[in-house]
Amino acid sequence: MNRREFLVRSSLLASAGLLARPSLFAATPAASPTVPVKTPAGPMAKWTPEFRPLRRNVGLFIGRGGTIGWLSNAAALVVVDTQFLDSAAVCLAGLPGRGDRMIDVVLDTHHHADHTGGNGVFKPAARTIVAQANVPELMRATVKAGAEDKQTYPDATFPDAWRKELGDETVTAKYFGPAHTRGDVIVHFEKANVVHLGDLMFNRIYPVIDRPGGASIRHWITVLETAVKTYPADAIYICGHGHPKFGVTGGHADLLAQRDYFSALLTHVQQGMAAGKAKTEIVALENFPGFSDLHAPLPNRLQGNLSVAYDELTEKQG
Repeated sequence: MNRREFLVRSSLLASAGLLARPSLFAATPAASPTVPVKTPAGPMAKWTPEFRPLRRNVGLFIGRGGTIGWLSNAAALVVVDTQFLDSAAVCLAGLPGRGDRMIDVVLDTHHHADHTGGNGVFKPAARTIVAQANVPELMRATVKAGAEDKQTYPDATFPDAWRKELGDETVTAKYFGPAHTRGDVIVHFEKANVVHLGDLMFNRIYPVIDRPGGASIRHWITVLETAVKTYPADAIYICGHGHPKFGVTGGHADLLAQRDYFSALLTHVQQGMAAGKAKTEIVALENFPGFSDLHAPLPNRLQGNLSVAYDELTEKQG
């Protein structure tokens, strides 16, 4: 660890006041403090970190950003996604069973900052950071000018599949093609039967569809259907984000509900185009009929979703 990384990590841990770590395999994690965070607008927002065990030494961490997954068994530690610097420091400090052990691997499900922004906090404590082969390029394309030295990239990548035995658990990561971006992977803790979907799943909320990052709504539908066929029906699925009513875990029905939303989205745009409507008229919806669970007060992402669908359906092929 260099001096800059040490100072950044130490200051974050100190400010969070979370240097103490819970014991391994605790059935009920200790109550988490509420952490104040400065927002771009200035006022202090608050978020409450939560470590939630799921099954067979696998759990999730809710903080600020995309849901983090973790494995903590007697022989290995794994973290999936890293959120932002502040919440990453809280997660690292409280990771069940860590003590002074190194994390064997950090897996990035894709390149977005709310899933990789904490890489710099985890890197000094991790043997490796792994991601799909397109992720470093996508990270470089989106990093803000002047912040290049603050970006922490994966140091190992794979094109299609990654697999590792970690203590009594087997962890795999697979790339099924462009969907939310062109670098999304699905991580499977095989023995625990827990599947981390990253931002391939926004559980009952309007999703982010990153067209500049290579998103494809049509293939996202295929990826969700493939996941349902590939992974067990009784798996616990960790979603990147979720509606408070439905949470950040789910099952096959939740994946298929998001598939149905995407199918309806494309159908709505196609019907508008067939009726000769302009793009501005097609995308002018406050909420999407038939999907009331996704409804959100304006501003929401629906018009952006419809705009991406229109652009995808009208792009020139070949």
